[in-house]
Amino acid sequence: MEPPLNPLPSTAERHARLDGEGPRRVLTLSGDWIAREGTPQGNNKPNAVAEWLDAPGIASIGLDATQLGRWDSALLAFVADLRQAAALRGIALDEAGLPASARRLLVLLPEPSPAPPAPGRVSLPTALGRRVLGAWSELHEVAAMLGDAILRAGAALRGRTAMRRSDLLDCARDAGVSALPIVIIVNLLMGGILAFVGAVQLRRFGADVYVANLVGIAVVREIAPLITAIVMSGRTGGAYAAHIATMQGNEEIDALRAVGVKLSDYLILPRVAALTVMMPLLYLYGSLAGIFGGFLVAVAMLNLGPQTFIDHVQQAVAGSQIVFGLAKSVAFGILIAITGCRIGLRAGRSAADVGRAATSAVVAGIVGVIALDAVFAICANALKF
Repeated sequence: MEPPLNPLPSTAERHARLDGEGPRRVLTLSGDWIAREGTPQGNNKPNAVAEWLDAPGIASIGLDATQLGRWDSALLAFVADLRQAAALRGIALDEAGLPASARRLLVLLPEPSPAPPAPGRVSLPTALGRRVLGAWSELHEVAAMLGDAILRAGAALRGRTAMRRSDLLDCARDAGVSALPIVIIVNLLMGGILAFVGAVQLRRFGADVYVANLVGIAVVREIAPLITAIVMSGRTGGAYAAHIATMQGNEEIDALRAVGVKLSDYLILPRVAALTVMMPLLYLYGSLAGIFGGFLVAVAMLNLGPQTFIDHVQQAVAGSQIVFGLAKSVAFGILIAITGCRIGLRAGRSAADVGRAATSAVVAGIVGVIALDAVFAICANALKF
């Protein structure tokens, strides 16, 4: 008759001993294996299982429970750990000597995972190929997300999406009004720095007055859209990734999928739409701030008349330059929003993963913005724009 599963306390010490020689060994279990009654005795110490299994020449281990007293989950946990350790070493474990009730309970446990293959050296072409395939797969996912966002935006204009107006307004406020002060400050300083640098070079030729032309064209065409996009990558792109990654860790994303809510309507579309609309407005304010920064430096420190500066800026900056900057800002806004959302969705579930997602979104956004700006520059040069 087998001992009861949850017996009364006893003073019998549990003990495990490995006997035999050669490839076949026998593990003898004795005493009462009760979880609440002290620690294992004999060879059953923390490192004993590893010492047994690492002995040379062992091919299989049988279990002998003829001296076993009362037992509960302590025995099951010990055998489960022994199973896993034996599977990792390729050693067969014979559990026929255990009580029938213990074997019935052990059947309910998952099968032990096999030993992982030993990592081999990867050649440089193989590693490079894996990186290329991974980058191509990620590019495919980003393109699919962008295409879905565009399609859902068209449906949103016809009122056929589940996007909430409150979510769109909150994202627009965060990406617009809340970001305006830092955008103005950074562009103002950049305009002043550009005026200083330009004056140092132009003064050699007696052409100080053309500082206004330099500031106007550079700010409207390059500085304002690029600096604004970099600021928004660090501020808003990272926030998007951190927010979505936090939802991922709290299993809110899984809950949305479980109830059938489209992530593109609830999470992605409001952020992409808000940043796409707000970026041109931020660019215009940034351009005005950058030109004003150059104006302050030119008038206060370069002895250039206010009206002269304004006239030269009006002559240098054409409407096509502003349109070009607006097109850049729209493209930058889409890139930053899609990058932040994508990195947030593929983040892990720990607090550290949230930080890594935010960092990755900022880095990827800044690098992507600069690369896209280079593409715009090449296209503009090819079109003689």
